[in-house]
Amino acid sequence: MSRCLSAGTTHRPRLRFDGWIAGMGTSSGTRIVLGRWQRSPFGPFNDVMLERADGERLLLAPTQESADFVRGTYAFDTVRVVPVGVGVADDTWTVTADPLHLRFTVGRRGLLGLLLRTVPGVLARRAAWSALTDRPARLLLPGVRTRGSAGADRREWYGARDLRRIGEVSAVFEGTDLGAAAPVEPPVRFGFGSVPRRPALVRVTTTVALEKGTAD
Repeated sequence: MSRCLSAGTTHRPRLRFDGWIAGMGTSSGTRIVLGRWQRSPFGPFNDVMLERADGERLLLAPTQESADFVRGTYAFDTVRVVPVGVGVADDTWTVTADPLHLRFTVGRRGLLGLLLRTVPGVLARRAAWSALTDRPARLLLPGVRTRGSAGADRREWYGARDLRRIGEVSAVFEGTDLGAAAPVEPPVRFGFGSVPRRPALVRVTTTVALEKGTAD
């Protein structure tokens, strides 16, 4: 998706990302957050954030440009630029991002997922909508927030448009089996909020307002 730049001295340049976020835990204590961005300022791309049981936060991103942007928005201890491939066949997702090999299945939508599917895209992009949904999101999905402060004096907000539960998970990192699916516990610490505690796949529109004075 193209860059969305706001003119004027009181507005910040805005970058918008449309796609999916999959968040899941494993019985080894590693938590995984996959981003599959079908439209973004960098073109379509995928990235993976991992927080290991010892607290190390790792980013896997496909290009230096996308890695620099994500690292500037969130907090990581280690960043690796590697190809990140995602394949979707029916309800099975397969992710290859050396040193990670991940496979998971998604189930049917619950009531919340059905409600989110009625949210128009134009509404999901609005900061006011994210402000309105922030408190309900915290109550319904502990750990989740829809707006907050990001790195480098950036602001960020999310508009969710779908939610499906994740079922089976198999993951291998650096040749080690990470175990079966588990809750995202403790919450991940990449940014101002976490993903749902129960493993889930969420369709989102994410908007990042850059620091004032940033050039295109």
